[in-house]
Amino acid sequence: MNSRPLQTAQPALLEVRDLKVTFNVGRTGLLPWASPRLLRAVDGVSFSVNAGETLGIVGESGCGKSSLARALVGLNPIAGGEAVFRGRSLGNLSKQQWQDVRADIQMIFQDPLSSLDPRMTIGDIIAEPLQVQRPGMGRREVSAEVERVMLRVGLLSNVINRYPHEFSGGQCQRVGIARALIVKPKLIICDEPVSALDVSIQAQVINLLMDLQYSEGLALVFIAHDLAVVKHIADKVVVMYLGRTMEAAPTNVLFDSPMHPYTSALLSAVPLPDPELERNKAVQILEGDIPSPVNPPSGCVFRTRCPKADDACAASLPMLSAIAELHNVACLKAHT
Repeated sequence: MNSRPLQTAQPALLEVRDLKVTFNVGRTGLLPWASPRLLRAVDGVSFSVNAGETLGIVGESGCGKSSLARALVGLNPIAGGEAVFRGRSLGNLSKQQWQDVRADIQMIFQDPLSSLDPRMTIGDIIAEPLQVQRPGMGRREVSAEVERVMLRVGLLSNVINRYPHEFSGGQCQRVGIARALIVKPKLIICDEPVSALDVSIQAQVINLLMDLQYSEGLALVFIAHDLAVVKHIADKVVVMYLGRTMEAAPTNVLFDSPMHPYTSALLSAVPLPDPELERNKAVQILEGDIPSPVNPPSGCVFRTRCPKADDACAASLPMLSAIAELHNVACLKAHT
């Protein structure tokens, strides 16, 4: 597990406060006076990321992780709350202002092949952000920088004129990492960057990201389904469900002492390397599916699947509150 100490003395590189991302999904009927429907993809998430730190974001599919990630790089509009990067609010930036910010915030996407333009060579793909952000650089300077970054991520320079379809998924993801790295960002948003890769390749990519983080001083927001991966790479973790934060804590605290029933259920599903322990462990099965974010349950959004839920959980929405230093939980039953 990542054992680096949490950096709390300096101002946060990224501060997210009560962030909301919504989508209009049409009306409830065909009549013109029918009520519009609003999908609350992210419904009040807060966290901070310091320089050189990794924040892990976990949760089931549909909980809003990717919508949150895309909002942080300007691909989804922020409907409410605030995201502040290096003292600058990201909510109302113009297209030109976003272009300036993107030199410092980059993103690695989930599907490595589909995130690369099939009509462009690997060299052109990696060079494109640099040409946009540093238009004054000469062709030789750009080529030299592309080759340097390629070698840094484990790609030989003799493949620079090949196309994405000629590479494996792991190699394509290295191209995506190189593309993000070439403008020397302060923060990289990693939207499930290893979920489409084989297990052995996942380990290589994770180790590469950790090495780059250490050598380049990067901060990472790492989104994943696999809690074992998050445990290895993250300094602290945010657990999301139906657009809301269920629990947030330093990684070792969250894995050793989960307080939210949802977090406990997720952790119980993580495979153990010891066959005997794996056979005998108690797995918490969650009944039912995630409710629709268009029509979320009243009160606690997790109550329809929670084994501890009662009438009080339906009556009020639990706010994220501190139960210990740096450990926050949104649950009325966290202490029971």
